[in-house]
Amino acid sequence: MAIALLIRHGRTSANATGVLAGRTAGVSLDDKGVEQARTLSERLSTVVLAAVISSPLERTRQTADALLVGRNPAPPLHLDERVMEADYGDWTNQKLATLAKDPLWKVVQAQPSAVVFPQGEAMVEMASRAVTAVREWDARISDEHGPNAVFAVVSHGDVIKAITADALGMHLDSFQRLSCDPCSLTAVRYTAVRPFVLRMNDTGGSIDAFMPPPKGKRGRKPKTDAAVGGGAGH
Repeated sequence: MAIALLIRHGRTSANATGVLAGRTAGVSLDDKGVEQARTLSERLSTVVLAAVISSPLERTRQTADALLVGRNPAPPLHLDERVMEADYGDWTNQKLATLAKDPLWKVVQAQPSAVVFPQGEAMVEMASRAVTAVREWDARISDEHGPNAVFAVVSHGDVIKAITADALGMHLDSFQRLSCDPCSLTAVRYTAVRPFVLRMNDTGGSIDAFMPPPKGKRGRKPKTDAAVGGGAGH
């Protein structure tokens, strides 16, 4: 079967300022996000893509468009609402620091399968639609282009974490153990027996996040909560 490249959009100002953008229209990549998308496109320039599937939100469209630059012929771009960001309802456009004080936050961290966002969707619904979409695209592209085809899915942090958890055979309640940084790459090969996760949260090999703080400077206190929506990365 084909290989699915799950790509989170580049960084936005909402990511950088700790705001849960959700499905807000007009949230675009900031300068760093544009550079992240350009760098990822260059890294993948020698990979033949059979198709690019994207969430219809602006920040994912921008990232998907960057992947198409310099490709001749360019692969078809398909917009699929099933890989759109979770509908966070009343949580949308709120500061993560504020949301962390909401009693629902603890449920999101410990038992996401039980979460229904106020005036939004259930996390199990988000996971189901996204997993179904990727598996259907995989079957379609494998049929049309053969078992060695590669396609990209440009989506959002929690959505990609849910797809990855499914591929790993993890319950959704464990998906907060995964990280999905801006413009990261996660690769999954689906087969008739099981999926194989080939790469996770790959942002290009930098080791900066693993380095201790400079001598004389206090490092950040390690966080135990997962960043809803995916966060701004390391």
